[in-house]
Amino acid sequence: MALKRRLGEFEIIERFFAPLARGEGGALALVDDAAILPPMGRGRHMVVTTDAIVAGVHFLADDPAEVVALKALAVNLSDLAAMGADPRAYLLVAALPKTLPTAWIGRFARGLARGQRRFGIHLIGGDTVATPGPLTLNICAIGSVSRGAELRRSAAIVGDAVYVSGTVGDAALGLRALRGELAGLGARQRAVLVRRYREPDPRIELGRALGRMKRTERVHAAIDVSDGLVADVTHICEASGVGATIEAERLPLSDAVRVALGRDAALLKTIVSGGDDYELAFTAPPLSARSLARLSGRSGVPVTAIGTIVSDRRVRVLSGDGRELEIRNGGYRHF
Repeated sequence: MALKRRLGEFEIIERFFAPLARGEGGALALVDDAAILPPMGRGRHMVVTTDAIVAGVHFLADDPAEVVALKALAVNLSDLAAMGADPRAYLLVAALPKTLPTAWIGRFARGLARGQRRFGIHLIGGDTVATPGPLTLNICAIGSVSRGAELRRSAAIVGDAVYVSGTVGDAALGLRALRGELAGLGARQRAVLVRRYREPDPRIELGRALGRMKRTERVHAAIDVSDGLVADVTHICEASGVGATIEAERLPLSDAVRVALGRDAALLKTIVSGGDDYELAFTAPPLSARSLARLSGRSGVPVTAIGTIVSDRRVRVLSGDGRELEIRNGGYRHF
């Protein structure tokens, strides 16, 4: 019996990735070396971001291909959300091990198609290469934002309230659950945490709405929570030349995280320093509280005030009795 021939680069593109470009004329059916995008519209800026995910670093080697695809998209679209931008298209660089089954690539492409439908975007190009190393996927996401509506990290002001969307700590505990390091959870609670780790939900609608608030109530600084809550609030503070106080008792926690924390109080440090939640952390003046509450209600995404911007350029996490928690590692570090 003849050995089954492996697909080459252009066969992989034609079979799995070219269908993802249908509906976007500027992609040129992925047969050219570049795409052509029309102007983003009068008064709108292009927003571009890129992030890579690597097997064994950002996802587990045995994670389902469809889930890996959605995560690759979501982590990039979360960066657009943090700037208040609308996603438009993306490029994909796929560094595929030669041992990767063709069926895996097919499931990965189906996951991308699912994400495209969910977020209203298309693939417009990229590159497909073989690698002797781990599976590596790099996406460059392209979006647009109205001039003056973009959200930045560098404009937090002393006296601002610090907010975070959704809940925090779920993804970090989800990873622990997958590694068998989190005992005592029910099957449903474990599933909730694992899904939050594997399938982040970029807060695109919320980011867009935050950028469109009245100028007197507008968000001053924003970031997505990818490296960990403390680390990402620190990024805002370093860019803005300020500090922050975070009150642990005000953190929005899911029921599953509360159960885990009730069994092991030491998990609080993981909750505030663990990454991959992909919520939005932002600062806003106190007078914006009512508007943010209404916006939260309309978007269906909870928004919680968890602290205050201060002047001393340190980020502190305070326990319920006012003691400062020692957080040695504020979040994920690549190096």
